[in-house]
Amino acid sequence: MNKTVGLILILIGIAMLVWTGFTYTRKEKIVDAGPIQISADREKSVNWPPYAGGIILVAGVFVFVASKRK
Repeated sequence: MNKTVGLILILIGIAMLVWTGFTYTRKEKIVDAGPIQISADREKSVNWPPYAGGIILVAGVFVFVASKRK
């Protein structure tokens, strides 16, 4: 079980180091006045610092190595 958790953490850590964020588009209503509706597409972004991926990667390696010793 710990080996699996370690491998998952390692893969997530590598992915977070390679991709430091993502963007998505969301449709928002600007005006809603009875039969008249105006909406616009707004682009939002989610970013995380690269060291977060490094920390998760190191934690995954630690969990993986600790599970092998038992």
